[in-house]
Amino acid sequence: MADSVGEKLETILVVDDSPAVLGLVVAILKAANFNVLQADSGPQAVELAKNHAGKIDLLLSDVQMPRMNGPELGIALKESRPDLRIMLMSSMVNGSLLVLNYGWAFIEKPFVKAKLLNMVNRVLHSPNKSQGSSRYDTREDSENPD
Repeated sequence: MADSVGEKLETILVVDDSPAVLGLVVAILKAANFNVLQADSGPQAVELAKNHAGKIDLLLSDVQMPRMNGPELGIALKESRPDLRIMLMSSMVNGSLLVLNYGWAFIEKPFVKAKLLNMVNRVLHSPNKSQGSSRYDTREDSENPD
């Protein structure tokens, strides 16, 4: 958490086409003092990231959305922001299957606040900087670098 009151932690871009889920996740992250950007679609997130001058540390996106899914969004944003960490979420039974090929972090919806914040912090502060390889999966504890 932040060292002093009001100090913001990392910036997280949250993307979900469900207004209820988007609102809940944004509220949880803001309460934990993260700087939060939000979008309700992949194309809106791409535009937001393009116009955001500061660093975006993490993309937290729904897997399945119309027009552009989470993995497609991750690929698009990684082109201009290669240091961006990616965490995808889904309530679909096969949601994690779309993520496995990328090696990105995945959290299954619904989740509790503590699990979300724990996972976000693990992804942001993992010593493994090679997220995107098939061996990086933040669902498992791993001290071994790629």
